Amino acid sequence: MSESVSQSEQRPVPRPGGAFPLGKHTVSRVGYGAIQLPRLKDLADAQKVLRRALDLGVNHFDTADFYGSSVANEYLAQTLPADDGVLVMTKVGALRTTRGPLPMRAAQRPEELRKGVQDNLRSLNTDRLSLVNMRRMSPDNGFPVGRDQKVDFDDQMAEMVAMRDEGLIGGIGLSAVSLEEVQRALPVGIACVQNSYSLVARKDEPILELCTAHDIAWVPYFPLGGAMPGLAKVTHEPAVQAIALTVGATPAQVGLAWLLHRAGNVLLIPGTSSVDHLEQNIAAGEVKLDEDALARLDKLKPAAGVRGFVNRFRRP
Repeated sequence: MSESVSQSEQRPVPRPGGAFPLGKHTVSRVGYGAIQLPRLKDLADAQKVLRRALDLGVNHFDTADFYGSSVANEYLAQTLPADDGVLVMTKVGALRTTRGPLPMRAAQRPEELRKGVQDNLRSLNTDRLSLVNMRRMSPDNGFPVGRDQKVDFDDQMAEMVAMRDEGLIGGIGLSAVSLEEVQRALPVGIACVQNSYSLVARKDEPILELCTAHDIAWVPYFPLGGAMPGLAKVTHEPAVQAIALTVGATPAQVGLAWLLHRAGNVLLIPGTSSVDHLEQNIAAGEVKLDEDALARLDKLKPAAGVRGFVNRFRRP
């Protein structure tokens, strides 16, 4: 073994934004979301993005089999090292669609959740998923679903626990859930919650506080708002733009940094298909916001958030 390798092994790996437990792993607080990865039609281009993330200390990746009809998972499976140092968390509860206002449709029945796990196992080329988020899509949460997709939450959790007991999955996470649903899930043990949350969409603040109290990772999607038409955008806020100039960062980096400052259990999974954009996202973990900047940002009036958007498409 060369001297340089030995020194490298003795030196702790820096984790962007610091580190926090996610299931049985300790992960970088700034991770990578693979939802935009299918935009890259060439494996080599996808590998440039993923390998750069690894080089910068990212060790947790968020994905789903319905991202690009398995493409994101296949890119990850062909690139990431197969060891305990890298966590890939995936999700079930939806299927990809190109019709309607949302890019997905519900797949909520217990047998569909199990099929989702099997699909992810296949496309990730593994016999066990480290962590699986169950995406809840119900009228109560603002998602328009058909009658056959109105499934009791407890029935869904029973299937997730069964698959964990069988060894198909390691940890259970939840996505797009209510406070009451998180409370109901606490006894079975959950590793994380993924809900829409950003500086301009803070309706789920009570859920974040509950997760913080129980050391459950809070992994916000739409961390900068505005991923869909009609949603407020963090980067459009004058206060965000002004603070960005003061600290020498981009408005997007300020929005991500605010989330990291908000609570120690916040993990980020910003997605991109660009190496340059990836580097900017990861650098947000180094942006420092003083008390004055945080106070100015905290005073911003949150918008309706993603539920306000999807509610416009609810069926009568």
